[in-house]
Amino acid sequence: MSAENVEVFEVSVAARRELAAGVVAFELTRADGSALAPWTPGSHLDVLLPGGIERQYSLCGGTSTGSPWRIGVLREPGGRGGSIQLHDSATVGTKLRVRGPRNHFPFAPEAGARIIFVAGGIGITPILPMVREAAARGLDWTLLYAGRSRQTMAFVDELLAHDPERVRIHAADEGQRLELSVLAADSRPGPGARLAVYGCGPARLLDGVEDAFAGHHGVSVHLERFTPKENGAPVYNGPFEVELQQTGVTVTVTEGRTILEAVEEVGAFVLSSCREGTCGTCETPIVSGTADHRDSVLTAAEQAENRVMMVCVSRAACSRLVLDL
Repeated sequence: MSAENVEVFEVSVAARRELAAGVVAFELTRADGSALAPWTPGSHLDVLLPGGIERQYSLCGGTSTGSPWRIGVLREPGGRGGSIQLHDSATVGTKLRVRGPRNHFPFAPEAGARIIFVAGGIGITPILPMVREAAARGLDWTLLYAGRSRQTMAFVDELLAHDPERVRIHAADEGQRLELSVLAADSRPGPGARLAVYGCGPARLLDGVEDAFAGHHGVSVHLERFTPKENGAPVYNGPFEVELQQTGVTVTVTEGRTILEAVEEVGAFVLSSCREGTCGTCETPIVSGTADHRDSVLTAAEQAENRVMMVCVSRAACSRLVLDL
């Protein structure tokens, strides 16, 4: 993962443009006039809104130093209010407090791997800069972009401009639904070949991607989820202890409490945002013990490494954890 900026600072809305029905792009510049930092495809920005609302939005503009940061925001009337605030109140000149960028969805395909991008709706935002980089590097890639209709799908023209032969638009109202099982069967790599799948979108789409490619030899699947995936019962039943290595304090985490809540009660500071295991902000190094990973950020391989955990949702798979807090 790339170096992450935890500084909170002000940006100004330099431009605002409607991209599709219900989707607005905001271009952001640093309010003090200094250059914004470069970032890597897959990065997101924390936007800190009035009323204590924090939301994560994927960066989807130019990645170089000094380029404006661009985010695409879908208006969600049934959401928690962040997108409505931005749509209704963020106009050109509006100041916003932000933190980041940070990247828990890096684009790093193996050399020679064929790449399939899968995006659903506003899930195109982290995929767009990956497509741009894949095209610039001359990689073998295909984008499958699904939505209700072209009118609701942002960046279609920009994506087609990269290579119309590699971009496949699956608009439901045109009868072009994305059949993941057929895709997986047709995309199975031959002996010695590698396939990397990068996906972002609704839970149903991403669950379908995981199921379609499960067990395929030579395939790596990388997903970013906007909503937490479902988990079964905890691995370890009952209370467990968490030692904070930096202070020596030990807390007991009971059923119904999270590690984050328990350590905050004894004064430990943990940077956090979503509190549902989707943003990666509360990533904490594990010193000893085994975690019951219940986040939607780490890959299966990263969870198996047991080096870090998301303390807002993950628990202990043993009676005692020691964390670098």
